[in-house]
Amino acid sequence: MSQETERGFVSMRQPFTWVDHHVKQITAFCMDGERRGAHLSMMWELGATKHRKIDENVKKWAGVLLDEKKRTAHLSAIHELGMKNHQKMDRTIQFWTRTAQIYASYKALQLRVQFVKDEAEQERMWEDQHEWAADKLYSLCTELGGFFLKSAQTLAKPDVSPMPWVRKLVVLCDGAPETPYEKVQKVLEQEFGKPMDSIFERFDRKPVASASVAQVHRARVRGTTNDVAVKVQHPGAHELMMTDIRNQKIFAAFLQRFDIQFDLLSFLDELEHQVEFEFDFIKEAGSMDRISESLRAANWGKAPIAIPQSVPGLVTKKVLVMDFIEGTPILKLADEMAKRGINPNGAVARMAKRNILRDLSSAYGQMILRDGFFQADPHPGNVLINKDGKVALLDYGQVKELGEDLRLGFAHLVLALASNNVSEIGRCFKNLGIETVQRVEKDSDSIRTLAILMFDTKLPPGVAIANPFGDDSVLNEISVKNFPKDLFFILRTIHILRGLSVGMGCPYSSSEHWKPLAQEVLSDNRDLTANSVPEIPVKGEIKVKELAWERRRKLRRLGRFQPTP
Repeated sequence: MSQETERGFVSMRQPFTWVDHHVKQITAFCMDGERRGAHLSMMWELGATKHRKIDENVKKWAGVLLDEKKRTAHLSAIHELGMKNHQKMDRTIQFWTRTAQIYASYKALQLRVQFVKDEAEQERMWEDQHEWAADKLYSLCTELGGFFLKSAQTLAKPDVSPMPWVRKLVVLCDGAPETPYEKVQKVLEQEFGKPMDSIFERFDRKPVASASVAQVHRARVRGTTNDVAVKVQHPGAHELMMTDIRNQKIFAAFLQRFDIQFDLLSFLDELEHQVEFEFDFIKEAGSMDRISESLRAANWGKAPIAIPQSVPGLVTKKVLVMDFIEGTPILKLADEMAKRGINPNGAVARMAKRNILRDLSSAYGQMILRDGFFQADPHPGNVLINKDGKVALLDYGQVKELGEDLRLGFAHLVLALASNNVSEIGRCFKNLGIETVQRVEKDSDSIRTLAILMFDTKLPPGVAIANPFGDDSVLNEISVKNFPKDLFFILRTIHILRGLSVGMGCPYSSSEHWKPLAQEVLSDNRDLTANSVPEIPVKGEIKVKELAWERRRKLRRLGRFQPTP
């Protein structure tokens, strides 16, 4: 055999050498009786274990089948699971069918009005369309509930939507479908682990308000003299709401691609993240108490707004018991004034409305600019006015905490808006991470208008409705290609405050109102940086953020605080 042939034969054999190696190992194993016996024993034990598990499962299922109560409960659970899956699918179909109908009707009307020369006829056509769409939206929100109720709260503002929409949807701010009393009782007893009668001396079966996540009942705890508000989650609301958000995210992606040049998906991503917190009432109670304490301390015990306090020992993930605050919903303020003989459009009423907006705006300025921790859902259903005219702010399920850079960056933007400094607005946009396609130098007027529309309660001159879908929308000129998600709840809060001011007929500028506070916050920050005031460590790895009013108090003690002139 030649050397080349031999080398070729060896190379062909090399891939099979591992087979020879394993054959030798297996042979040695089989010839060793002790190892072989141990292996067989292990295999037998493994088989016996599996046999025992199968036997246990068979006995378990047999027990379920033979026990009528267990069998009924199991079949009920399977049925409920099937119903949930069916409900999710049905909601998805209902959403797309109804939304497509409304959207297509508006697009069709946009084409039809182009062939109508009479402006009065065009207005009549649009008005009819808005009335028809308002009925469709109302049916969608009331019949499906869930996240659609939150969407209704966003749309029910006169500075955003046509008046037919506002009139129809505004009632859903605190008038969502109710959970039957029997289910409420079941949730309460499961959460507290005891009968309702042993906790409450009195419990009103009819809720005082119902929203997308929960409903509130008036009650009195045994052994006390004051009434409390009992907030109870709607059973199954979480799963339905997350299904709704995912559907709306797909629709938002479509709108973002074809109709509106704004980063809507980042907003819905942030909202999806925040909604998770709304279903944890333990966190909500902590947020509510934290904001209440901060506003009281910063204002020497006289907070600009009233905030309920949670009742210790009566807070779980699905139930929150807190102070009951008497008051008139802000949407019914005009009716209450009329009952008291006050002209809702007179000078006294205007003064009262301005005071309400001043106190609410002051509280939000302190929460956002000073503390960087704020209630992010001041829709009309969460605002009450007590008999003395004091504002009460309810519902702390949606809160937002701002990082230090974002809080101070927004303070700079407030000053830029108040001073109408377009170049500074552009720098603030860049520092905050807001990216527009058009540069400030090329279209300063549009940038200014966009900034006011997004971050001020005052509408720009000549703008009556901040409708992003309108033909004259500034978004048709300047595309916002990136909007930081951490800013969305500031934007949303300002828009809701604007809606309240427009609806009450008392327009005002939040940037002008917050200007002194923004200057004070930035001045405090410069003093703190220069003097290097350290953070206070607490137990564990978490550090509690020291609030601005606490830092100022510390600087005063040290004699290093200089108030803003």
